[in-house]
Amino acid sequence: MQRLVILGGGESGVGTAILGKQKGYDVFVSDKGKIKEDYKKVLEHIGIDWEENQHTEAKVLNADVVMKSPGIPDTVPLVKQLVAVGIPVLSEIEFASGYTDATIIGITGSNGKTTTTMLTHHLLKGDLPNTGMAGNIGDSYAKMVAEEAYDHYVLEISSFQLDGIVDFKPKVAIITNITPDHLDRYGYEFENYIASKFRIAMNQDSRDYLIYDADDEVIIEWLKKHPVQSKLVPFSLRNKQEYGAWLDKKTIRIQLEHKTLKMSTDFLTLEGQHNVKNAMAASLASQLVNVRKETILQSIQSFHGVPHRLEKVLKINHVQYINDSKATNINAAYYALEGIKKPIVWIVGGVDKGNDYAELMPLVREKVKAIICLGVDNTKLMETFGNVVDIMEQTMSMEEAVKMAYKMATRGDTVLLSPACASFDLFENYEDRGNQFKRAIQKL
Repeated sequence: MQRLVILGGGESGVGTAILGKQKGYDVFVSDKGKIKEDYKKVLEHIGIDWEENQHTEAKVLNADVVMKSPGIPDTVPLVKQLVAVGIPVLSEIEFASGYTDATIIGITGSNGKTTTTMLTHHLLKGDLPNTGMAGNIGDSYAKMVAEEAYDHYVLEISSFQLDGIVDFKPKVAIITNITPDHLDRYGYEFENYIASKFRIAMNQDSRDYLIYDADDEVIIEWLKKHPVQSKLVPFSLRNKQEYGAWLDKKTIRIQLEHKTLKMSTDFLTLEGQHNVKNAMAASLASQLVNVRKETILQSIQSFHGVPHRLEKVLKINHVQYINDSKATNINAAYYALEGIKKPIVWIVGGVDKGNDYAELMPLVREKVKAIICLGVDNTKLMETFGNVVDIMEQTMSMEEAVKMAYKMATRGDTVLLSPACASFDLFENYEDRGNQFKRAIQKL
């Protein structure tokens, strides 16, 4: 019996444990921190050994294969030891893909992954009801492979998850965009991060498809230097595409081998140019797996977006409160600031991932009347914007941040939570941060 050791007892770890047990592995789960009670109950129910608050080397280094949680860097000494002795270290995406023959649409990118994943899943379900959605969203992919028999999967895949793939091969891959993010994980080298994103296409061949943003110079330059084997399917807001999707005034036009589609942007329930791109990518992917255009046109009008992404919460005293907690990097915050036309009270901050705030400067000068820094260390934000806006405050709690914003905002303003940073200094995750924002608004 082969021994499967899982590093990390979170969603992906426990999902992999379920699948590994089902496939006859001797499974052991090891977590450097605490394992949530719900996950412990699952492991105990199916008879899997686990440990928390430590990694016992003797119990890890005797593995035949290791699945490590995407949150654990390759630079951790234990991971280096495993690699040095020749034990394969895989991601959940890689492990689970070995046990399904489903058609896979894999979606990555710095921003827009979740919206594009949820929209693609929504479009597929119209014609292909036996479609699952997993990866960096919802239930783990491994758990789904163990418990369901889906014909199609739409997977949101982070760069961390892609770092651990070997043979993973989606039929359709989407790269929404690439902007600097997680540079702390990639030695502060943007090229390393770009290479990680393009791993989604590394096993594809000429029968597979890579959908990408043709307006993104980073993607275009990378493709010039590193040709891929898959068929390229570009989308663009600027230029007509002979093959792919483009914007013709207010009409999205799609041209594939034997398929065409025309769709007014008025059909889209989501605002902003970035969501036009997300709709293009999702529509292209859907057509490539033979979803009918009638279904796409109907379904796209009934999609209402993603929680914590430009989510309108409440309007109080003619001030709109918007929850954009999912904006964990500069580019996502840029989209939010760009799309709001009213004066902004901006709640920003958290764990800085190597951010360069300079590209936000023109938008801040033009639109932001006050900044509330919400984080343990706001030094960089204070230094960057301290002389740019008239009012700049610091706080360590969401409730206090919202109360400050309430006092600062006047009729016609927008209070925007768009942190441009990770959430782990004060919150469990971006969802917790967004939910606390919404609860604090309800108390005003």
